Amino acid sequence: MNIAEIELAVLSNICLSQRIPDKERLRREVEANVRERNVKAIPVNWRFTTQQARRKLARLYPGTSS
Repeated sequence: MNIAEIELAVLSNICLSQRIPDKERLRREVEANVRERNVKAIPVNWRFTTQQARRKLARLYPGTSS
């Protein structure tokens, strides 16, 4: 997963936990969430190195394997 996918998952979890009645309200909710997450600027805590990921995912990304 990359950072964009992580952020989309967080946004999805927040927005899907409630019923949003219309497109305008959804837009406001998303903008508020994006502002809040940008202010907090919480870094991603990767639990593996690039080399570990390449070894583990070699079958998915054969071009990057050593």
